Amino acid sequence: MNLTHSTTFLRKENEIEPSRGKITGIPTKDGIIKDKQQQKKRKAVMGLITIIIISVGLAMDAFAVSIVSGSVYKQLKIKHIFRIALFFGSFQAFMPLLGSLAGMSVKQHLANYDHWIAFGLLSSVGVKMIYESFKIAPAKQNFNPSNIFILLILSVATSIDALVVGITLSFLEVSIAIAVVIIGLVTFTLSYLGVFIGKKVGHFFESKIEAAGGLILIILSVKILLEHLLL
Repeated sequence: MNLTHSTTFLRKENEIEPSRGKITGIPTKDGIIKDKQQQKKRKAVMGLITIIIISVGLAMDAFAVSIVSGSVYKQLKIKHIFRIALFFGSFQAFMPLLGSLAGMSVKQHLANYDHWIAFGLLSSVGVKMIYESFKIAPAKQNFNPSNIFILLILSVATSIDALVVGITLSFLEVSIAIAVVIIGLVTFTLSYLGVFIGKKVGHFFESKIEAAGGLILIILSVKILLEHLLL
């Protein structure tokens, strides 16, 4: 009788235990895996959004110069537009790659301050872009963007900020390869459009465009800092 009672009791315990775990919300192995996958997806999406915002902000410099370039062409051809967009896009993609390589070499030593570094670099580039937006000189007759040497100088000048931002990317949880491709494509596209816009409406608002790019980078730098301080 006692043996039967004991067996019945154990059977009831085994039936109750799973439901008890379910009631108390004990996470299962599958649940933990799903949570990690969801967190990974959220980080990937946020990283992609961050890269796109940075890309647009950086491209404003090249976009503004493209508008000026388009305004000085008397006979604008597709090959001219493509060459300007290709130079700007290529340099804008290459510079962050160099910057990220430099940043990764010191990343482990600065891990505790990475958010402050990202904030400082992005905000300083943003302030610089806003400041320089008030200094853009009107296009002159001797300004010839079809000249390879001049185009090379313009490409380097508009991508220096991207070199600094590349250091910032090494401290963020983003794919450098994806970032480089997106930055290059965004700059290429906006530069291509910028030449067309410059040909149609001239260079009356390129300074406002560069200032807007600087503002975007400043806002993004504050967002990155707050995420680390508040979370």
